[in-house]
Amino acid sequence: MAFIKSQARESVIKEDRIRSRDCASLAEELESDDPLARRWAARDLADCPNASAVLVSRLNREIDISVREIILSTLTSLGDAVAVAGLVECLRSEDAELRNESIEVMKQLPDEVAPIMRGLLCDQDSDVRIFAVNILESLRHPDVETWLIDVISSDENVNVCATALDLLVEVGSKASEVPIKKLMSRFANEPFVQFAGDLAFKRISED
Repeated sequence: MAFIKSQARESVIKEDRIRSRDCASLAEELESDDPLARRWAARDLADCPNASAVLVSRLNREIDISVREIILSTLTSLGDAVAVAGLVECLRSEDAELRNESIEVMKQLPDEVAPIMRGLLCDQDSDVRIFAVNILESLRHPDVETWLIDVISSDENVNVCATALDLLVEVGSKASEVPIKKLMSRFANEPFVQFAGDLAFKRISED
């Protein structure tokens, strides 16, 4: 019986969706108490002007995982400056799941994220800087190594530098050798920095 009721409710929402697809109505539906209505609205808002701002506003308050997934999917397809800025703000959220989801979306937007990457890597919040390095892992941008070298050369936080060094183990070239040596000297008492640095040298010498 519950299954039949669920089907009937979804049918009603689909009919409302067909009748009412104007942007104002969709924005209202995104605030509905019904998660199903919010999911449909999050899908359909992709065709509306200022959709990213509406979706980002809801993303920060959305507690239903399935709705949040659709919002993130739509923001990925939009990929405009407002969407990216909203995802950056999610990196500062206390919700670890939302932070991780935002990182995954930003990894899929290399061209859109690249222009703000230097700013993220210099953010006052060390956690945001670490998240930015995590995004670089899959960004596939030609400046990735340059950005990482800048991090290990100037960042004073050992955890940020260690995260960047860990990625340089995979992507570093001869250009990374001197900066890595200086980093190992700066953090001579940090076992992971010494281990990862030696590993990076070994991999670079094998290339």
